[in-house]
Amino acid sequence: MERHTHIPHRGDGTGPPDGFDRPLTSRVRLPYLAVRPVTVVDYLTARFPHVSAAAWTSRCLGNRVAFDDGTRVRPDTPYLPGRTVLYRREVPNEDDAPEPEIILWEGDDLIVADKPHGMPVTPAGLYVQRSLLVRLQEGANSTDIVPAHRLDRETAGVVLFIKNATKRAAYHQIFATGCVEREYLALARADASVTQTRWRVENRIGPSTPWFRQQVVEGRPNAVSEIELIRRTEDIGLFRIRPQTGRKHQIRVHMSVIGFPILGDPLYPEPTERTSRQLPLQLLARSLSFTDPLSGVGRAFRSGRALAAWG
Repeated sequence: MERHTHIPHRGDGTGPPDGFDRPLTSRVRLPYLAVRPVTVVDYLTARFPHVSAAAWTSRCLGNRVAFDDGTRVRPDTPYLPGRTVLYRREVPNEDDAPEPEIILWEGDDLIVADKPHGMPVTPAGLYVQRSLLVRLQEGANSTDIVPAHRLDRETAGVVLFIKNATKRAAYHQIFATGCVEREYLALARADASVTQTRWRVENRIGPSTPWFRQQVVEGRPNAVSEIELIRRTEDIGLFRIRPQTGRKHQIRVHMSVIGFPILGDPLYPEPTERTSRQLPLQLLARSLSFTDPLSGVGRAFRSGRALAAWG
C-alpha cells in the first residue's frame, strides 16, 4: 500500500491546504468511472490533454498537486473516485502583460488599481502571472490580497482589492447591498438619427450559449442599468452607464439590448472572431465611490485611462 505524507492545512474548513491559495488553485473531483484509471496522473492527463503526463508528474514532484485534505498527490498515487484534487495553475511561457496596471491608492486595508484592457482580474485560462491579482500579490509579497469585485478581462478601469483577510466581509457586503456607486463609459455606433438619450434597462440575465456568454431570460429582473448618451461625434456615441446591480457581462448585454453594442466587443450581440488589429472593448470602469464600512470615510477613485475616441 502506498504511503502518503499528510501536510497540515488550515483546519478551519474555509480554504485549501497551505501552498494552495484560492485564486491560483483549480480543483477537480475524481468521478466514479466504469473503467478506472490506474493513477491520478493518468486521469488528469486524459482530462486535460493539453497538459502532458510529464508536466503533471513534474507538478506532483514539486508538491503542486494535492487532495483537499492536504495529502500531496505523487506520480504513482492511485486513482481514488470521489476525492477532490487541487492543483496550482500554470501557463508555460506566459506572455508579459502588454501594459502595466496603475496603483491609484493604497491604505492599510485596501489597494485600488487602474486596470488596462486585456488584463484579467484573477487567473483564468492562459492568464496567470499577468493577472492583476497575482501581480499585486507578488508586488506586496502577500497572498491575503483578494478582489472586492470583478471586471471582465476586456474592460479597463478601477478595481478595488482588499489587503486584510479579517476585513473582507465588510467590504464584500457593501458591494452585495448596492452601497457602491460605479460609473462606466462606453463607445458605440450612434449616428444623428438617434434621438433618445436616456434608458433604464431592467431585466433578468442568465447563461447563454456558448457558456461564456450571457443573455436576457424570463423571470424576475436581476440586472438594472441606467444608461445615458452624453456626447456624439460623427457616428460614434459616448455613453455613461451606472449599473445598479453587478451581473456578469451586464453592461455589455444591456448596451446590446438597447441597440448599441459596444465597439470592440467580440461576444455581443453575436460572437465574432477577434483580429489582432481590432479595437479592444471600448468599455471603461471610470469611477467607484463608497463610504468605508469600517472607518466611515467617504472614498472616491477615478481611472486615468481613456477610450479610443475621447481623452
